[in-house]
Amino acid sequence: MWLLRLLRVFHIATLVLLWPAARAGDNQGGGARRLQPGDLVYQGAFRLPDGADMASWEWSGDALAYCPEGDPSGPDDGYPGSLFGTGHDQEQLISEISIPVPVISKNKDVSELNTAKTLQPFRNIRGKEFEGFEMVRCGLAYLPPAPGEKSGRLHWCWGQHMQESQFGATHGWCELNLADPKPAGPWRIGKFQNYLTNDYLLVIPPDWAAAHTPGMPLAAGRFREGGQAAMGPSIIAYRPAATRDQPAAGSALEALPLLQYSRVDEPPEEQRVMKGYHHSDEWADGVWLTAGRKSAVVFVGTKGQGKCWYGFANGVVWPDEPPYPPIPPAPNDDRGWWSTGFVGQMIFYDPEDLAAVAHGRRKPYEPQPYAVLDIDRHLFNLTSKQQKHHARAATFDAARGLLYVLEFRADGDKCLVHVWKVKPDA
Repeated sequence: MWLLRLLRVFHIATLVLLWPAARAGDNQGGGARRLQPGDLVYQGAFRLPDGADMASWEWSGDALAYCPEGDPSGPDDGYPGSLFGTGHDQEQLISEISIPVPVISKNKDVSELNTAKTLQPFRNIRGKEFEGFEMVRCGLAYLPPAPGEKSGRLHWCWGQHMQESQFGATHGWCELNLADPKPAGPWRIGKFQNYLTNDYLLVIPPDWAAAHTPGMPLAAGRFREGGQAAMGPSIIAYRPAATRDQPAAGSALEALPLLQYSRVDEPPEEQRVMKGYHHSDEWADGVWLTAGRKSAVVFVGTKGQGKCWYGFANGVVWPDEPPYPPIPPAPNDDRGWWSTGFVGQMIFYDPEDLAAVAHGRRKPYEPQPYAVLDIDRHLFNLTSKQQKHHARAATFDAARGLLYVLEFRADGDKCLVHVWKVKPDA
């Protein structure tokens, strides 16, 4: 317990000073290949369809995947394809929706926004796997069909809140027909513990993967508050199983770390931490953005700012040992990691730094964010300085440079989908 106390003091007093100076539009000397926050142009938002009970988009936001095959008869409006996403977080069913034209509402009025249509209703795509999971985590990603295949696949991962020292099978894939998904797997990601791998999936650009992670078109990752796996987000490239039985379910898939910081329980003098890290951060998803020669790996989520502590929102710190203080009344009765304030952000990593890691020229803990984009000015449902869960899952249409990001409970209990367009490379 002494170690946790020491680390709390360290994080409260020191790490808040280390956040990189780069803000939106700054150039940190990486050259034209780095995608900058100013390259993202906000397009507006749209609403999710209504549903019923657990088969709905209420309390959703854990996972999102763009599918270029989806909605083939949809309008020619510049937003083709479809989105697959998780619904209510207690059931984690999957639905497919169309993509309407986003609208910028100056008054943040959801009634002015277009609404997506349901293409496939909510279904269970994982069979009987992961039943009974508590505070579920999920990631989704679409990969195009391999040679000889007619359709792409929906890759997935599942996890839960408490998985310390667990290395179980969590990743698999299924067909795009949600009524008959034929799930395959699950498999493990190399020798990495679940806290590093089972919350989000990134599609690696094919050219980059061919040069740096051959045969590994996907990356897994997770950010777990409290630093129990890493004090910063992780990226683990891996080779998906090609068939349902190769390798056998439960086996480990070949994997390569591209980003991995130290755990909170490592000796303080050996810790390597993401700059500006807070135990209360929420990096909900990662997306690999490209625009011609420019690229960036972007993490989307909610960043803690100011002081950081474990306890309650009103500043009460929970001690490691008794006597324990009384639990404050609502709304300050939620015990966990807190910061003075929270901001919805995207943080930008340089893929060239990750390439250096892939080839052994740098350590997985060395890459750091080079720029930050605050996104709260576009969000609809910000009610307090200490509100968590600003931004959740995200996905990217690489062919058109469209970034889709979910805002948690911004339309009643449903998410809103916000859209940015990446400027084409000049």
